[in-house]
Amino acid sequence: MGLAILFGLFFLGLISGAPVAFAVGLAAVGTFIYEGLPLFVAFQRILSGISVFSLLAIPFFIFAGELMLQGGISNRLVRLASAMVGRMRGGLGLVNVSSSMLFGGISGSAVADTSALGSLLVPVMKEKGYDADYAVNVTVTSSVAGVVIPPSHNMILYAVAAGGGISVTQLFIAGIVPGILMCLALAIVAYIVAVHRGYKGEAFPGWQVLLISFFAALPGLFTAVIIVGGVLSGVLTVTESGAFGAIYAIVVTALVYRELRWESFKAAVAQSVKTTALVMILVGCAAAFSYLLALYNVPELLIGVLTAISDNPLVILLMLNLLLLGLGMIMDMAALILICTPIFLPVAVQAGMDPIQFGIMLMMNLGLGLCTPPVGGCLFVGCVIGQIKIEHAVRTIWPFYLALFLALMLVTYVPAVSLTLPGLFE
Repeated sequence: MGLAILFGLFFLGLISGAPVAFAVGLAAVGTFIYEGLPLFVAFQRILSGISVFSLLAIPFFIFAGELMLQGGISNRLVRLASAMVGRMRGGLGLVNVSSSMLFGGISGSAVADTSALGSLLVPVMKEKGYDADYAVNVTVTSSVAGVVIPPSHNMILYAVAAGGGISVTQLFIAGIVPGILMCLALAIVAYIVAVHRGYKGEAFPGWQVLLISFFAALPGLFTAVIIVGGVLSGVLTVTESGAFGAIYAIVVTALVYRELRWESFKAAVAQSVKTTALVMILVGCAAAFSYLLALYNVPELLIGVLTAISDNPLVILLMLNLLLLGLGMIMDMAALILICTPIFLPVAVQAGMDPIQFGIMLMMNLGLGLCTPPVGGCLFVGCVIGQIKIEHAVRTIWPFYLALFLALMLVTYVPAVSLTLPGLFE
């Protein structure tokens, strides 16, 4: 009965339109009251959930991403990608994918990627004769790279939700190959669709322009190098690398690019504070929620249900993917990471999957959810920028979904895709 009350209150909160964090927190507190547990235990779990040192890295990553968004880095990355691949058929589609791969590795946010690059590229693509649905679909689906390619604050949330026994550094390294694989799959689909629709390439601007574009984008690209390189080298912790990355982002955008104005800086600070507050409230409430999930043995119950359907590990992993894809379509990504990890991670480990591999699989599933209705944040942002209806975009987005799904299946069933690089750095 207690489990029914926990999930009943949670879904009631979602249906009523309450923010996810409040729905999670109220469900947890309500269930504590039903079970007769002292309320101070609930608030103790909430406070202990946010009293994790590695969470200090999240505001730095978010702030660095906001500074990059406000400070002109996206413009330079687009120019570099355009000089590199713009001359191919459907060149601007490939520019879009390439820019997402570069910018995602800096911002670590799919929605920020869609907003920044979409605002730049979608109007230009429409002006050059590309259909609005194609421009939006490429922008939206390629932005998923931002949640997989390091640095990604979602990886830190996963490590915390998993109980703190998973290395954030290993997660960062593990996301590199799958992120590139996703972008390659999307680039192939973007090219095939462009050829089918008869889109032309742009004129090659020349090697001199390519070199100028590269050196102009280089200071911004070094933000990701500092953050990831500092962690991989062992010189900096994840939190320290995030702090250095944020400081470097201020220097680059304000002094090198000279595009970060006082108003833009205030906007970046305000948005970072707002996002960090939302994440921290969610982390705390999810800690109390997870305590109750463990109390009710939910992971063991799910293992029993899935193994009753099939004891084949391949089938169990497929069912996990389908469950995560379905949940990703109706709920926010951060909330799902914090709620689903304690439930699904033991099931995946039982099926023979490494926790690092499961983390990447989780990110890809929930990232795909950002591109699907009815709650896909990236899809909504992309459609607003492209000035088209969601149903219009969804009708032609299926080839891009297929590309992401194939990449997801490779990560799920071929451990070497996500585990080879982390193994080299052990």
